[in-house]
Amino acid sequence: MFDLSGMTALVTGASGGLGSSIAKALAAQGARLAVSGSNVEKLERFREELGGGHVAVGCNLSDGAAVDQLVPSAVDALGGKLDILVNNAGVTRDNLLMRMKDDEFEEVIRINLEAAFRLMRAAARPMMKARYGRIISITSVVGVTGNPGQANYVASKAALIGMTKAVAQELASRGVTANCVAPGFMTSAMTDALNEQQREGILSRIPAGQMGTGDDIGAACVYLASREAGYVTGQTLHVNGGMAMP
Repeated sequence: MFDLSGMTALVTGASGGLGSSIAKALAAQGARLAVSGSNVEKLERFREELGGGHVAVGCNLSDGAAVDQLVPSAVDALGGKLDILVNNAGVTRDNLLMRMKDDEFEEVIRINLEAAFRLMRAAARPMMKARYGRIISITSVVGVTGNPGQANYVASKAALIGMTKAVAQELASRGVTANCVAPGFMTSAMTDALNEQQREGILSRIPAGQMGTGDDIGAACVYLASREAGYVTGQTLHVNGGMAMP
């Protein structure tokens, strides 16, 4: 079950954080990957760590022209097809509303939302032609709940959910699904640096009593990427230990 053998996938933001866990999970189920990121050196090291016939395709997601070339480059590198697209890459530029600068808002929207749009648009063509495809976008629990100091980030993640629903409706008849995964609080270098009081404050909001891991998100992506999930589209799979139940 959830065997991805013979499938190809493009994963953005693949060389660190959740992206590496997602890439490893897809590869473990047999998918051949094109991993993408802005740090080419780090990306190449990660590709070597994955082993096998995976490829690395660098891309600066703040450059619209470069983003438009990413899917065609990945398709060429993967032998002419693309079955799975995972929009994982994202940035934060946190600030309170009254202090947030225009460029802090615009950069987050450009990378988190506009780049995802451009990649979905480019991936739709080969997927529709093949009458098979899986588009998965990593949003966030705060895209549903909101979060102070993150008006830009929350806007990008909430919009990603809405855009995914529209894309799902457009592509469903061609065998292409579009879904989101919304992580809650996940263990990371940032959460590892929290003091005990901060950690307890976060855990008190999570019914499961613990933070999630990258493996939890990777497993969710494997499911949505699989043939078995073919009747699931336009959905947001919340992986947050019960922190929010929209």
